[in-house]
Parts: sequence; C-alpha cells; structure tokens
Amino acid sequence: MQQDKQPEYRPVVFRDRTAGFAFLTRSTATSDRTIEWDDGNTYPVIDVEISSESHPFYTGKARTVDSEGRIARFERRYGEGSG
Repeated sequence: MQQDKQPEYRPVVFRDRTAGFAFLTRSTATSDRTIEWDDGNTYPVIDVEISSESHPFYTGKARTVDSEGRIARFERRYGEGSG
C-alpha cells in the first residue's frame, strides 16, 4: 500500500457529554477541538451522542418485552386447547 494514501492513526479522546464519560483510544477520526487528558497530554476530542455509559442496553435501563402477557393474550384469543 502507498504510505501517502493512509490516514493518520493517532490517539483520540471520545467524549459522551450526556454521561460525562470520556475514553482515550486510537482512531483515524479528526477534530479541531482538543482536550487535556489525565496524563497531561493534549489530544483531539470527538463528542459522541451515546456511548456504553449512556446506552440503555449497557446501563440496564432497556425496556423489556412482556412476553408472558403476549402468551396470555394469545391463549385468550385462540383458546388453550384449540386445534
């Protein structure tokens, strides 16, 4: 592969502003804004709308489906032993 065609792969901070959560990783994403990290270095920062800290699936606040209610409604509608 040609070296001049590859994007720069460098440390970047992704920040979830709604949860107040940020993590440092490596990425090719770019940003004009920067943030000073815990190690004293300055890194580009990319704000995201949702992360594992605010996503309902990972936080345990996901809505569960009432499968028992669906079965009971099916049995009421079609009868338990009909066939």
